Amino acid sequence: MVEPILSVRDLVTYFRPEEGVVRAVDGASFDLHAGRTLGIVGESGCGKSVTARSILRIVERPGRVEGGEILLRRADGRVVDLAKLDDKSQEMRNIRGGAIGYIFQEPMSSLSAFHTVGNQIIEAIRLHRKLTAKEARERAIELLQLVGIPQPQQRVDSYSFELSGGLRQRVMIALALAAEPGILIADEPTTALDVTTQAQILELIRRLQAERHLAVILITHDMGVIAEMADSVAVMYLGKIVESGPVDAIFHAPRHPYTQALLRSIPSVLAAPRSRLATIAGSIPHPYARPPGCPYYPRCHSFMAGVCDKSTPPVNRIDAAHEVRCFLYGAATETAA
Repeated sequence: MVEPILSVRDLVTYFRPEEGVVRAVDGASFDLHAGRTLGIVGESGCGKSVTARSILRIVERPGRVEGGEILLRRADGRVVDLAKLDDKSQEMRNIRGGAIGYIFQEPMSSLSAFHTVGNQIIEAIRLHRKLTAKEARERAIELLQLVGIPQPQQRVDSYSFELSGGLRQRVMIALALAAEPGILIADEPTTALDVTTQAQILELIRRLQAERHLAVILITHDMGVIAEMADSVAVMYLGKIVESGPVDAIFHAPRHPYTQALLRSIPSVLAAPRSRLATIAGSIPHPYARPPGCPYYPRCHSFMAGVCDKSTPPVNRIDAAHEVRCFLYGAATETAA
């Protein structure tokens, strides 16, 4: 079996403000293979973006990676544990943008309003490539053309506020690809875009992945995007991956009650007119008041008293590639909460 280009094992990222401890990522594990797309899905506040930021070691204080492994397989065959690197080290700086590109969630706040988009791309290129200013500018124009921005020779001197939301998102993709990384992390790349522009951005990511054999981590709360783009899926809830497997297994044979609830909440063209959309009962618990045992049990229709509220469910293997963290499958082993 081909070795994964990125392996995350038992990743733990906590925030420790004065009010208490926020367990943003609490033991997440997954693999990412070259040329494949891993979709990470869940409601807002489940730890998806913090997981992605943990990989690049850009978690804002007072958060920090406190445990686990982030194993990156380099082009020369070396395996580097990013969790053990100093987040300010030169090696980590080289990996950010060099080996792993990141498309941030909000392009308007991520792009500088005081510098042209071309200057921002040129800076990213020259940080990782030994090019002259003229060569880097030419490369920036090539990247803008690659991501489908019209008139790239003129747009390279534009400011972010002069561009539409769709064009700003394309600039973010060009920035992420500036140093030709092998891994692309796309954090909610279609947020706040109209449906036509969303489709264009997703098609662009798919095309770039095919052309460059990119490994993609796609973070979203939209199950429709996951169905269209992902090869495998990790479903997150309160910092834990509660179910993972191939996209077909997740959609056609979901096992975890949370995954089932997410799928039920998708609007259907076959639904009766004026029928209510299915919703997930309750809401995500306050970060300082996490429930004991299974974090999903207060909202779960399959809740088993004395089991789900007492112990942390183990990971049960459904088949070689499909896992679920739930007491409904396998032995209900008593695990310390």
